Amino acid sequence: MDVLDVKVPKRTMGHLLLVFLLSALGGYWAGAASPNTALEAVRKIIEQIGPISDSSFHNFIKIFTNNSMVALLTFISGLFFGLGPWFIMAFNGFVVGLVVLAVHRIGGMPMGQIILGLVPHGVVEIPAIALAGVAGIVWYREIISGEGDGGERFRRGAVKGLKLFILSVLLLFVAALIEAYVTPRVAGL
Repeated sequence: MDVLDVKVPKRTMGHLLLVFLLSALGGYWAGAASPNTALEAVRKIIEQIGPISDSSFHNFIKIFTNNSMVALLTFISGLFFGLGPWFIMAFNGFVVGLVVLAVHRIGGMPMGQIILGLVPHGVVEIPAIALAGVAGIVWYREIISGEGDGGERFRRGAVKGLKLFILSVLLLFVAALIEAYVTPRVAGL
């Protein structure tokens, strides 16, 4: 698949998404094994994120800013031997699994409502974060196996990676709009 004249490694993208999904299941199961630990982890996450605003616009800004920072970290982490994005996707998936468990089992929210609260924006947001990881991996791979001297490979990799990263941020913009304006209405939140 080519995006913005950059070949996107479909296999890498698919594997990053699979790592997220498997880690989400792992987070759910770990939370089920230790509900008190799951609840405490979710409380800490909520504490870090802060309260949800009554203003959809403020929520949009908070969501977009937070997700863009995660995407930037995921992108840059690709330079660490191409391994960083794998860990970030696994960690984020695990956290999502914990949150789903806590909201469902401890908070008493029906699973259908949780799914409606995640899917509308998640189908854009999670692949966008994975794409940021792919961008970092593309940059790293160009550095180690591209043609030319080190500086040339670094610059060429940076350009390829930045093109994909910009696309990732644009997708996160759309996902944040959906999460702030559509998801609450669809999920009845």
